[in-house]
Amino acid sequence: MNDEPDLTEPVISLRGVTAELGARPVLRGIDLTVRRGEVVALLGANGSGKSTAIRTIVGQVPPTGGEIDILGTPRRRFKQWARVGYVPQRTTAAGGVPATVAEVVSSGRLSRARFGLLRKADRTAVHHALDLVGMADHAKDSVDALSGGQHQRVLIARALASEPEVLIMDEPMAGVDLASQEVLADTLRKQVAAGASVLLVLHELGPLEPLIDRAVVLRDGCVLHDGPPPKAVGQHALPGHDHVHPHTPADAEPLRMGLLS
Repeated sequence: MNDEPDLTEPVISLRGVTAELGARPVLRGIDLTVRRGEVVALLGANGSGKSTAIRTIVGQVPPTGGEIDILGTPRRRFKQWARVGYVPQRTTAAGGVPATVAEVVSSGRLSRARFGLLRKADRTAVHHALDLVGMADHAKDSVDALSGGQHQRVLIARALASEPEVLIMDEPMAGVDLASQEVLADTLRKQVAAGASVLLVLHELGPLEPLIDRAVVLRDGCVLHDGPPPKAVGQHALPGHDHVHPHTPADAEPLRMGLLS
C-alpha cells in the first residue's frame, strides 16, 4: 500500500451499470467511483440496489449493461483478486463446514499462497488479521461456537488476510453488537491509515461515520446523491438503530438518513 495514495486514481469505477435479478431491473444505469485512499459508503433503503451493486463488482451478479473497472482493469479481465478483500453479508463463517477460526481466515490467504500451501509469511498474515479484529485468542475455536459479532470479525479477518489494497464490504455492521462495531471501526481505521480504499454498504453510518469520505445514496436502482454523508436525525441517531424508516417530505433538505427510505 502507498504511504501517500493518489486520490485521483480510481480503484473501482462503474459507468452506466445496469443489472437484473430474474427479469426485474435492479440497477438502472448507476455511476460510482471509488478513488485510491477513499472510503465510500453505499446507502439506501432495502431493495434500492446496494448489495446488487456490490455483487456486480465482485462478479456474483452479471451486469446487463455498462462498464466496471477494478484497479484500472475491466472487471471481465481482472484476475488479481488477492488485491481485493470482500466481506459478504454475514452468514455462518464456515458455510456449514466444521472449521476453526484460523482455518476460515487462512482461506482468505490462498489467493497469495503458492500451490495452495501456506508459507511462514502467509501464516504471519493470518495471525495479524486475527489480531486486528481481536480474535487471535480464538484461533483454534470452532466457528460454530462464535457469537454473531465474532462471526463478522472472522469474515473481516478472512478478507484482510490477503493484505488487500481495496476492501469491499456488504453491511459489515448489520446485526453486530456495539462492542464488535467499535472493534470493526478501529480495524477499518487502521486499514485506511495504511492506504486501503474502501467501499461498504451501510444502513447507517454509526461508529464508521468519522471515516466516511463520501456517501452514494441509491433509490430504486438509481443514484440519488453522491457527496457528503447524510446526517443522522431522530431515531437514526440512536445507538443500535440498524434499519430505515419512511419520513415526510420535510426531511428531504438538507440530506438526511430519511432520504434512504
